[in-house]
Amino acid sequence: MAEASLPLLGVALSAAVAVIVSVQVLLIRVGSQHGSIRQAVLLSIAVNILTFLPAAAILHYPDYGLTPVSLLSFTAAGFMGTFLGRVLYYDSINRIGAGRTEPLKSSMPLFATLIAVLVLEEALSMAHGIGIVCIVVGIAAISWETTSSGAERGEDVSVTALGLPLLAAVAFATEPNFVRVGYDEGTPILVGLTLKTLAAGIGFVGYLRYRGTLRFDTLLGEAHTKWYVAAAVMNTLSVLGYYAALNVSRVVVVTPITQTSPLLVAILAYAFLSHLEHITWRLVSASVLVVVGAGIVTVFG
Repeated sequence: MAEASLPLLGVALSAAVAVIVSVQVLLIRVGSQHGSIRQAVLLSIAVNILTFLPAAAILHYPDYGLTPVSLLSFTAAGFMGTFLGRVLYYDSINRIGAGRTEPLKSSMPLFATLIAVLVLEEALSMAHGIGIVCIVVGIAAISWETTSSGAERGEDVSVTALGLPLLAAVAFATEPNFVRVGYDEGTPILVGLTLKTLAAGIGFVGYLRYRGTLRFDTLLGEAHTKWYVAAAVMNTLSVLGYYAALNVSRVVVVTPITQTSPLLVAILAYAFLSHLEHITWRLVSASVLVVVGAGIVTVFG
């Protein structure tokens, strides 16, 4: 492929990822009306593993580039992002809706920056400050809009419900730090994805077994399962598309484009899920603030 066409390919892949993520969120929202979040997470991880494991095993045989450090780092990444982050994310979609969850989850660059400043002692620039202010104001506006309009319709507007997408953002923000350590060891991308997904799957199954809620007999075959399976496929495609975009373009190009998903979610929810989602101009305006802030923090990160 001509080198000049790579930037355009990166933009196209990033835009496709944003659309795919948005569709995934809406599919989870529809399925969660009757299905459990446990089922959604299990199916999501299962489809990830069925895709990543054979591809990594075949493409990188016999040298998988594993070291003790990369093994530990990808295990930690799987626990924080693929397991904990995804559980909180899906639960939030179920409780406060797709249109509110996605912009709050997109505050991830805010927490990634705070981690870098507090733990790695990196400097905070003026641009960072502007981006952080936009994100914080956007979060506050979404929380206020959710509390005021949601209470009128009898929705869950508790502090716990509003905290779920923010906790998911924190979990997702820590994941790249572990992933970067693993890739610095020379472990290929597909092998890393497989490791962190396997770690998440083992952790989640172990947790469900400990709680006594592990069941596979209801995993497939129910009316809502098709929505969760479709969401799992979308999640897998979004991960592959994101890493493919990063392979041909820069983070400062890919991330701001992929983080337009909150606006796409609002548009799609308004068009197709008006019976489930209440999309207001205040929510859209607040989402724009979060998206702009996240883009600024990423570009100047």
